[in-house]
Amino acid sequence: MKYEGIDFRLMLRTALAIAALNLAARAQPANSNPGPSPLPSVAQSSSQFGDRYHIGPGDLLDIRIYNRPQLSRDAVRVEGNGMIRMPLIEGDIQAACKTEGELAKEISVRYARFYRNLPVDVFIKEYHAREVALIGAVNEQGRYQMQRRVRLLELLTYAKGPSDKAGQTINIIRSPQAEMCESTSGSRDQGGFISLRLNDTLRGEAQANPFVQAGDIITIPEADQVYVVGNVYSPKALPLKEPITVSRAIAMAGGPLRDSKTERVHIVRQAAGSASQSELYVNLKLIARKEADDVLLRPNDIVEVPESTGRSVIRSLLGAVAPAAAQLPVRVIP
Repeated sequence: MKYEGIDFRLMLRTALAIAALNLAARAQPANSNPGPSPLPSVAQSSSQFGDRYHIGPGDLLDIRIYNRPQLSRDAVRVEGNGMIRMPLIEGDIQAACKTEGELAKEISVRYARFYRNLPVDVFIKEYHAREVALIGAVNEQGRYQMQRRVRLLELLTYAKGPSDKAGQTINIIRSPQAEMCESTSGSRDQGGFISLRLNDTLRGEAQANPFVQAGDIITIPEADQVYVVGNVYSPKALPLKEPITVSRAIAMAGGPLRDSKTERVHIVRQAAGSASQSELYVNLKLIARKEADDVLLRPNDIVEVPESTGRSVIRSLLGAVAPAAAQLPVRVIP
């Protein structure tokens, strides 16, 4: 059936496919392996918490030595053990856990046997030691390289906030990997899973707005959805951010068209974790007159408003879409 150029059969197939993909994605953990992509920069700014960045493994350094170009080095990679090497200096130099100024002073001291009061400058060219990932229902997924301590809410602002599909929680998967040096904020958490209320985080409440730590993976799951199809003005998927009844869902889809059979609205319900489906019918006219209960929708319900002719497109499509694994791509954003 078509109204104003819209093919509702195609719309319904799409809705069923989306529902199947969502069920599969919730049933199986995503295993993303994102490739490289262009990186917009996040400017370094002074921290309200007074912390200066400490060099860590993987960072790339430029080291400039005044009037000694033969000793200067570009793109010096800090090794996994936190060390670097410089010409004429015997042994490794510990770069990790130092600020740029502290490392410059250390290099100058190590050169003292050759040059007195040698001016040295150290610049961090690329930040890799303080990386977190933010994925899920956000407007800009990505990996973020922190140049200072950052709280969860501030990180969300760099991702331009949660998307319209965001649910009610934000989760932090924290790696048990130990820091190489003691953090200025104390010892690192020994890994684990932290679940917070998204609205509390967005309000900046202290208990829901922790500092993020290197290696954290922050996820915002999508809200469960219901699907309104058939003889309505605007067939669509609706996120279940709050309880939605069948009459409200139809209203959010623009309401029934004039030739709709509103006394027999069809709901297809799929049991969680099962391929079995059930069907029920509601009478919008009785609901409007308070003579029948307004059914509360459940995740992945499909609501079809039929035509007055009684034709239905759901029966021919039920069971035609098999669940498939879905993966979330991750865009790298420092």
